[in-house]
Formats: sequence, structure tokens, C-alpha cells
Amino acid sequence: MSSETQNRIRITEYLDLDIDREEWMCNRCGRVLGPARENYKKGCLMHDRDPREIHPRVISADFNFSPDPLWVRIVECYCPGCGTQIETEYLPPGHPITYDIEIDLDSLKERLRKGEFVIREKRLEATE
Repeated sequence: MSSETQNRIRITEYLDLDIDREEWMCNRCGRVLGPARENYKKGCLMHDRDPREIHPRVISADFNFSPDPLWVRIVECYCPGCGTQIETEYLPPGHPITYDIEIDLDSLKERLRKGEFVIREKRLEATE
């Protein structure tokens, strides 16, 4: 494994954490999305979708199984480098973007230094 990626952990399907540089990265194109001590979504392109585009009416009636855009919005987060969709959120209108991943970097680095964990193929593993 190259030294450039040996301290990267796969956090989600499309999101990596570079521990040494303390940065969020798209794991498809390597684009830095921002500091790992902040919300990675700040570095993403956002698209507010009308929920009726995703969930069309099932029946023609007042209750039609399609979400009301006055009650819910769908926010998609994309990598600005390659356009990969990293995350999707269903939120009430006016609700701020969620801060859904927060890593205790100081503790993680310390535990890696002590040998409690190792990184193998971008996966964090406990040592025995």
C-alpha cells in the first residue's frame, strides 16, 4: 500500500478519512472535501430535490403516497470533483444539514500510536 493511502480509513461507501492530513476525501476521485474536524458536507455540492420527483403519486387521491414538499425535502450531497453522490438526507424544510459523522481524531490517533488499532486495506481493525 502506498504511503499516501496507508493512513486512510473508509468511512462510508464514498467517503474516506485521511488521518495524517485530517481531511475528508472522496474515495472515488481523491478530492478533499474539507477538514475532518468539521462536517464533510460543507465541501460537497448540494441539490435540493422536490420529493415528488423521487416518490411520484401512486394513486390519484388526496392521500397518494407522495411526500408533501411543504413537509419534507430531499437534499443530495455530491463530490465537486467527480459528481459521485456521497449522501442523501430527508429533512423538514428549514432544517439545517445534519452533522452525522464526527470522529474523535485525537483519541483515534492515540490508539493507533499505541497499537490498539491498525489500518489494513482502508479498514480499521483492532489488534489482538
